[in-house]
Amino acid sequence: MQHIIGWDIGGAHVKAALLNAHGQIVKVYQQPCPLWKGLEQLRFAVTAITRDLPPEQYRHAITMTGELVDLFANRDDGVEQIITTMSALLTDSELFIFAGKAGFLTASQVKNQHYTAIASANWLASATLAAQQIGNGLFVDIGSTTTDILLLHDGQVVTDAYSDYQRLISQELVYTGVVRTAVMAVAHTAVDEGNEIGLMAEYFATMADVYRVTGELNEAHDQTDTADGAEKTVLASARRLSRMIGCDFHPEELIRWQNFAANLRTQQVAKILCACQYRLNLHKAFTADAPLIGAGIGRFLVHELAELLGRDYVDFSACCPEVSAESELSTADCAPAVAVAYLLGVRGA
Repeated sequence: MQHIIGWDIGGAHVKAALLNAHGQIVKVYQQPCPLWKGLEQLRFAVTAITRDLPPEQYRHAITMTGELVDLFANRDDGVEQIITTMSALLTDSELFIFAGKAGFLTASQVKNQHYTAIASANWLASATLAAQQIGNGLFVDIGSTTTDILLLHDGQVVTDAYSDYQRLISQELVYTGVVRTAVMAVAHTAVDEGNEIGLMAEYFATMADVYRVTGELNEAHDQTDTADGAEKTVLASARRLSRMIGCDFHPEELIRWQNFAANLRTQQVAKILCACQYRLNLHKAFTADAPLIGAGIGRFLVHELAELLGRDYVDFSACCPEVSAESELSTADCAPAVAVAYLLGVRGA
């Protein structure tokens, strides 16, 4: 088995996972990549990661969601340009593109008719690995911007929805996350000092501010600029949250904004819980002892969701060995990158 790099090319980040010849994840990486600003952002992020890699012969497994950014004319254009760019960056290596149910294709095998299957298929890679390793469960991946919810049964992913459009209808894709999501996209009202109050429909704060104020945000996971371009501190986040209801911030009132953040958090959890219940209710035969499997940087919420649903919790890291404790990132933080590396390794391409 050769060394494999799994890549998850997103619209805001590039994530990578290094799988060694013994089938172990050695390290995971995340680099900011605001791809809507241009393909040079992708080149910079990938180059930053490859410079840190040991000098080995690698095969590369690639999945993506970055084709959605408005840099590209449409999704097909995005898929084509991302593959072309990655091929130019990794000229001395074999590239394999994850095409969903079709499995892996070499970069040279990819044709126009494959673009739809390749576009935004990273969730299927993660859920497939979880299904193979754990068997049954509700897979919930909460990331910086989105949440994926998939039923797993007898080692298979149970779904009829494969495009983002279909998955938004089926509630297997919920567009909410713990870093980049704007607060105004999570709630229209919130509770402040016992009063229900409308929120301003302005990009004043993000959910990173909410989870920074609640003390749950791992700063290594937040590689995005703040809404106002100011610092990433608890007080600065509380100030941004105060603007959502037209207030000035005073440090002595921090507890007020901690309570405000907690209310916003509760509303986001309730939205994800509703989608989980919807998926579970569609499959009455789904066993009551099947766990929730948590992935993504927001999986601390999946642990809470499991308790609310009366189910056990299993971390995605159970599917693969954890990386060194010295790393700020976990294999579960970068589940799609880890998954495509493992799936390519098992395929033995």
